[in-house]
Amino acid sequence: QVQLVESGGGLVQAGGSLRLSCAASGRTFSTSTMAWFRQAPGKEREFVAAIRWSNSNSYYADSVKGRFSISRDNAKTMVYLQMNSLKSEDTAVYYCAARSQALSTSYARYDYWGQGTQVTVSS
Repeated sequence: QVQLVESGGGLVQAGGSLRLSCAASGRTFSTSTMAWFRQAPGKEREFVAAIRWSNSNSYYADSVKGRFSISRDNAKTMVYLQMNSLKSEDTAVYYCAARSQALSTSYARYDYWGQGTQVTVSS
């Protein structure tokens, strides 16, 4: 099993920044890809960004490209999401997820999930 714990959410004004963290523990060696998803009230969970433990390959949703940056610290088994130039439409619960195979933008393909952290952007 893999446990994921997110932190770093909060309330921020539009144009501001936040950094989310995801601490992975347990059988992390069984995972290959780490990702961030988000879910706003009344909407489906959507892909935000993903990265592989083994290399720096990353992938972003078009809606966050150029504003968000995903990174990982293999030694600490941590994954981060730096969010800049935040907009009101970025308001959502943000989830960290892990899977044992290659990058995927589909939430159904991820095996492990954190409990989520709320990000609220005020306009």
